[in-house]
Amino acid sequence: MKKNLQTLCVQSGWKPKKGEPRVLPIYQSTTFKYDTSEEMGKLFDLEESGYFYTRLANPTNDAVASKINDLEGGVGAILTSSGQAANFYAIFNICEAGDHFIAASQIYGGTYNLFGVTLKKLGIECTFIDEEASDEEIEKAFRPNTKCFFGETISNPGCHVFDIERFAEMAHRYGIPLIVDNTFATPILCRPFEWGADIVTHSTTKYMDGHASQVGGAIVDSGHFDWEAHADKFPGLTTPDASYHGLTYTKAFGKNAYISKILAQLMRDVGAIPSPTNCFLLNLGLETLHLRMPRHSENGLKVARWLKANPKVAWVHYSGLPDSPDYPLARKYLPDGQCGVISFGLKGTREEAIRFMDQLEFVAIVTHVADARTCVLHPASHTHRQLSDEQLREAGIAPDLIRLSVGIEHVDDIIADLSQAMEKM
Repeated sequence: MKKNLQTLCVQSGWKPKKGEPRVLPIYQSTTFKYDTSEEMGKLFDLEESGYFYTRLANPTNDAVASKINDLEGGVGAILTSSGQAANFYAIFNICEAGDHFIAASQIYGGTYNLFGVTLKKLGIECTFIDEEASDEEIEKAFRPNTKCFFGETISNPGCHVFDIERFAEMAHRYGIPLIVDNTFATPILCRPFEWGADIVTHSTTKYMDGHASQVGGAIVDSGHFDWEAHADKFPGLTTPDASYHGLTYTKAFGKNAYISKILAQLMRDVGAIPSPTNCFLLNLGLETLHLRMPRHSENGLKVARWLKANPKVAWVHYSGLPDSPDYPLARKYLPDGQCGVISFGLKGTREEAIRFMDQLEFVAIVTHVADARTCVLHPASHTHRQLSDEQLREAGIAPDLIRLSVGIEHVDDIIADLSQAMEKM
């Protein structure tokens, strides 16, 4: 029986049998016992499924990955130690030295640096494109060795909406998958697979957890992309893997080839896994995700309207506002809400913006974003300070941009705190 997202948030993942705990237990163990050497050997050869070492798989982790997979509507998912690890694995699973991929320029600064600097050191080149450019201009970025296209449903921190359907069609014309980071939207507000995306990533540290209690990431595969049809582009999936006795992932695992390769190869060799305790905490957050996201979105829209009408505010970007250039895309992809993250700028200098933040009382200046508590950040001074002014502009980040993450407190109290801080500027 097909279940609604609200029910999946609460019920999916852990299926207790007779006499087992009703609440997902924490399997806080590195190893798992077997009776014979042959049984263990079959697990290492990927001939049978099971648990033997938590770096590769753990029952607590798998139950939570299964829930996220069900929420996104995929065929398989895996959890990682952070959202950054998830994006690294998502790219590195199909790209190697000498390969190339394309990414929207308006993405999180840490991801921009991962793609533009760190992966380049590994011989993987990324071309960043302006999402507002014409198809003809963007298609100039494609090369014979281009392996995927990447974007964020709602960009961090610019809050721009990614045109998933447009870029999915473009990627598929060139025989490559579209990878979408769905962190800010979550599957409650947008399910990218329904618009043509092939792979979804998350920083589960954000709304999915919702309480700033754990750091984690997730990768979900739709199962829609036909790797065999483009076998020459993806030899890591479609040709024998010498490290597993010549096993070919697409032949051995079919639609689960992509996630199986991450598990069997990247987790084995790199090991960026979340702890079972962190996954337990993440699951608690997921159980209320369907309740929190509408409240974040409702509060976010009310605060955005207040900021828009405030004479001390120079500009506001929130896709839920009718005069936002992203409003048509928001209506298409995010009709039930646009999350609680707003970007805006104040009239005056950068110093005045910093003074405003310093005067806030319960709205906290923190590196974090997208949890139950309202918080604020100045990206050019904090999360994106590693970028040059030119890179900031390419990423759509103005020097005066303030990222406001609206929580689930009473909206009148949030506005009152913003108001008193502005009065002290």
